Amino acid sequence: MPAPHFFPSLQYANQLCDGEHILDRARRGIYNGQTSLKGLNRLVARGGSVRKVAVVGGGGLVGRRVVENFSKKPVAGMELTVTGLGKSVGASLDFAGKTLKIEKTAVEALKRMDAVVLCTPTQASRDLVAELKGGPVVVDTSSAFRMDPEVPLVVSGVNIEAAARHKGLIAGPNCSTIQLVVALRPLQRRYGLKRVHVATYQAVSGVGYQAMVQLEEESLQKLSPGFHAQGDYESQFPHPIGFNLIPQIDSFLDTGYTKEEMKMVNESRKILEQDDLLISCTCVRVPVFIGHSEDCLVETKEKADLDEVRSLLMSSPGIRLLDRPMDGVYPTPIIAENTDDVYVGRIRRDLSCENGLLLWVVADNLLVGAATNACNVVRFLLEGR
Repeated sequence: MPAPHFFPSLQYANQLCDGEHILDRARRGIYNGQTSLKGLNRLVARGGSVRKVAVVGGGGLVGRRVVENFSKKPVAGMELTVTGLGKSVGASLDFAGKTLKIEKTAVEALKRMDAVVLCTPTQASRDLVAELKGGPVVVDTSSAFRMDPEVPLVVSGVNIEAAARHKGLIAGPNCSTIQLVVALRPLQRRYGLKRVHVATYQAVSGVGYQAMVQLEEESLQKLSPGFHAQGDYESQFPHPIGFNLIPQIDSFLDTGYTKEEMKMVNESRKILEQDDLLISCTCVRVPVFIGHSEDCLVETKEKADLDEVRSLLMSSPGIRLLDRPMDGVYPTPIIAENTDDVYVGRIRRDLSCENGLLLWVVADNLLVGAATNACNVVRFLLEGR
């Protein structure tokens, strides 16, 4: 089936953790004596020579964006290999002015890499990590290892220094978690966090390519009676998604929450290193191709001044403030698409609690929520900043 017309051109503005070289600090052992640099030293010992990096799952929505990110913002001395399975093998990708062919994933070849980025489903990640143990440093974008206490869960610009404590494996959080903690971290540092409630409005691309095809074809069927689908696809949702909202992402637990909602709860606490954070959420799938939006109620420990909050967020790396609602200026998924920023707006006081703030947070779920974060972790490993 030909690619649907909704696919965007890819543009990246790389975000790196600014300021000092965290790797140098880690080597001096100032991170509570917890730094494990075995794999990290292997990477930087090469100096200016070739550092070999592989992207597994390079034919998927996230994998292609990882390759594009490295192409737009190259790492000196990096040699990139892209692998996959099935129909993606043999496909061509543009990279730094040349063409890369997607190779068939082979464990023995991956073992010769310095770093491997896994853009793979959960079980595939589990299998590959087991087979690659003791070899390259692995950056995994799936949910397989996020809550393993031995595995750093890393968000660039929030806790990138945690990557220096890896033991061969680094996990990337859920897409909706990443944009949330990017917005929360400055508030946590300045005022402290007491309670957070989030309602998410999540794009279908978080499920994958087939979900985007389903949304397009269901929408066309609604708009054009008599429209016939161009190809067969398996429904990715429990209900139609075209012109609809579905208050279920992943399966339900006995508590009435979904697994997706609990991912956000548990991952946020781990990344922010605040086990006592009161947090709950409702996750909703919406008929948007790319871009997750979040309505956030944040109760701080200290009372926050709204002007100071705006200034604080505006000066934080990776955040773009759009907060002139009277002029129609606030974040939307279309604004965020194809960018590496987390957009924050609609900042106001919550009327239900004394120290409550309301924020509207939007980001490209495929970039900010996965690809760009993985690339920046690799850059940290290779460049130490």
